Amino acid sequence: MRSVSLFFGSVKRVFLVLSLFFVGGVSFAQSVSEGKALFQSKCTSCHAVNRVVIGPALKDVDQRHDEEWLIKWIQNSQKMIASGDAKAVALANQYKPNVMTAFPELTPENVKSIVAYIKEEGNKPATTNAAGAVDGASSSNDEVSDFMLGGLILVIVIAFLVIIILNRVIKTFERLLLQKQGVALEEEVVNETGKVQKLIAYLKLRAKNKKFIFFIVLGVVLVLGTVGWVGMWNTDVHTGYQPVQPIKFSHQLHAGVNKIDCQYCHTGAYKSKNASIPSLNVCMNCHNYVQATDKYNGEISPEIKKIYRALDYDPQTKKYGSSPKPIQWIRIHNLPDFAYFNHSQHVKVAGVKCQKCHGPIQNMEEVYQYSPLTMKWCINCHRETEVNYKGNAYYASLIAAHEKLKKGEKITAAVLGGTECAKCHY
Repeated sequence: MRSVSLFFGSVKRVFLVLSLFFVGGVSFAQSVSEGKALFQSKCTSCHAVNRVVIGPALKDVDQRHDEEWLIKWIQNSQKMIASGDAKAVALANQYKPNVMTAFPELTPENVKSIVAYIKEEGNKPATTNAAGAVDGASSSNDEVSDFMLGGLILVIVIAFLVIIILNRVIKTFERLLLQKQGVALEEEVVNETGKVQKLIAYLKLRAKNKKFIFFIVLGVVLVLGTVGWVGMWNTDVHTGYQPVQPIKFSHQLHAGVNKIDCQYCHTGAYKSKNASIPSLNVCMNCHNYVQATDKYNGEISPEIKKIYRALDYDPQTKKYGSSPKPIQWIRIHNLPDFAYFNHSQHVKVAGVKCQKCHGPIQNMEEVYQYSPLTMKWCINCHRETEVNYKGNAYYASLIAAHEKLKKGEKITAAVLGGTECAKCHY
């Protein structure tokens, strides 16, 4: 029986080692996943893994150049060329007149993640994509999903529970065997003068069991780690945020029942960066006449009265006073200052409906934040949304610019929209 206990002890140690390998594997998968996202956003316009685009194929790039050189080259290739680096000068001469774009915003860890992704893709068998070109790029389904990670963690937890139960069963059998042999057990000599003394004695006995203490500490670490991870992951994510507004404006009534177009009130969504909150004079276009008296025994709706009080408006005389006050609306959808979002680019150019980001706004009695508005959520939308470039002057100018680049003609930043106000003035 003791040998069985030792066997399970060794199995537990092996399991712990495998768990460490699992954690390391997840960390590597996350690094490759980050590298893939960076590669797709920074590199795919000029490079592929297994074929030449504008620049060379990047398969085995980690074997052709050492890591330190790659980091410097990707961050600022022109600086390396100017310094007279032999490899940098040779590459520049080989691919003239094309110039490697500098990416000073990429950290060494970012570059390592990109190289890890290239290395993994380069080791995969080449496949033929829809255009007939051979490439090693994997589909989005290759990424480690939350469901997969959750399943693996669940398997580990279940395995730990099985080990604990089996260990308990083995100890019970050992105790029974020792009792048959007439050996006095430590539990039997515990003073039984009272329940409190029994509990204290039991806890002292458990405290001497290193395995028991190990699993208690491990459980506490897992719980605290999970709570901390979820807390950090959801920092500044305000999905479901629904503050109480100074006026109970119903989008369900206005946009849903009365079918008022969103841009009648939010006029900036079509022509500017901000959708804009309508001023009260827009409300008065209707509520100068519509007063919702039928629900309040002939009296004006108390919410509409708030509009009148803010404007210092007398509905009897139809005149405005000299003491108007602004309505202090509480902002719901709020992006951080470093995130640039332009409503007109999405509404006018891309034709995105308001519901894509704001959810079923026409059914909301009170507005709340429907989408998480995280970077991941935005990037996934950009990956799925098809660009309709036909008849669009912006994309037509890009196509013309690319044709000039193919011919080696001069292209300025202005041709690519570098003189647009929003490029610098957010």
